[in-house]
Amino acid sequence: MAKDTRRRPRHDGWEGDARSDARERALLLLYEAESRGADAAATIDAQVVRPDEMTRDLVLGVAEHRERLDREIAAHAKGWTIARMPLVDAMVMRIAGYELIGRPDVPVAVVLDEAVELAKRFSTDDSGRFVNGVLSAMVPVLRPGPARPHGRDDG
Repeated sequence: MAKDTRRRPRHDGWEGDARSDARERALLLLYEAESRGADAAATIDAQVVRPDEMTRDLVLGVAEHRERLDREIAAHAKGWTIARMPLVDAMVMRIAGYELIGRPDVPVAVVLDEAVELAKRFSTDDSGRFVNGVLSAMVPVLRPGPARPHGRDDG
């Protein structure tokens, strides 16, 4: 049976599909793990409602590739360190960075657009533009290949 990816209303009025929901849940789980100083896998296992397969893949993929992702984020976030940027921005970029290296089936534009939307919803007013700029600079490194659209430029 195919997964239901239709858009559906949510409690906050925002509409998302199953993949967008998985990215949001991954962000929340990573935030929980970071806040508690806990292991990502243990955080997943402690959930009453088991995360779907995509959420698990994103959380565990970020955990597995975190050092590389943080190096790339720091290298492309001109004038910023991971420690100085909002935690949510760093986590959103880690998720998107993992999608760029670990989920080649997801188009670059989708990865960037989804990251920008998460940053706009959960972080500061400037986060959408910041995340878009850093991720756009990371694309050639994390997903080398022919030129691709790099997402939104409207922040």
